[in-house]
Amino acid sequence: MKSEEHTVLVVDDEPKLIRLVREVLTATGFKVFSAARGSQAIELVATEQPDLLLLDIVLADDIDGYEVARRVREFSDLPIVMLTAKARESEMLRGFDVGADDYLTKPFSSKELLARVRAVLKRTRHTTGELVDSQVVCGSLEIDIARHRVLREGEEVHLTRTEFSLLRELATHRNKVLTHQQLLSAVWGDEYLNDLEYLRAYVRYLRKKLETTPSDPRLITTIQGVGYMLECQDPET
Repeated sequence: MKSEEHTVLVVDDEPKLIRLVREVLTATGFKVFSAARGSQAIELVATEQPDLLLLDIVLADDIDGYEVARRVREFSDLPIVMLTAKARESEMLRGFDVGADDYLTKPFSSKELLARVRAVLKRTRHTTGELVDSQVVCGSLEIDIARHRVLREGEEVHLTRTEFSLLRELATHRNKVLTHQQLLSAVWGDEYLNDLEYLRAYVRYLRKKLETTPSDPRLITTIQGVGYMLECQDPET
């Protein structure tokens, strides 16, 4: 299956990895260009405007992948997939904080690379759909789905694109239990159905931004062994 004409910027200081990614992606219709330094990557994002950024965390540069992602997010919302040798939760959370959309752990197979790239592009290109409500009020939380805006006690809360997609899925099915698989499929795609730790990490980070006491969540509640639910009281109750 050939890809549409998407362009991917690969940022890594390992020539062997760049060569592998280039061979795999160009064979399926992607246009690939690369950078070995973080400063060069930022400039290329601005000038070439790629459709997706594959970004290694550790670079032989004065800035690492986290800083590159942070600076890119100041002027672009292109999808960012972080490359890492170890998928520690602390690294994932730090990546989400600077705007990463996904993670890919080295070493990875050609099949895994293609699946992740396609899944991220699919879910970040068109995020609108049929919605029951454009605005959801849940206690002190106000979710403006149409404008991708969230207020907590009147103060705007910054959410990454994926965080908002997860919250939107919970909000449009508020007071209903969504299974782990339903959330993974709806927010990330069917390729992620077994990535339960991935979902848990996002939920934890979302709680840190939205809950008064993240360790004792009252909004995004866990249904043990099943999934999650956004609990909202009806305004009139």
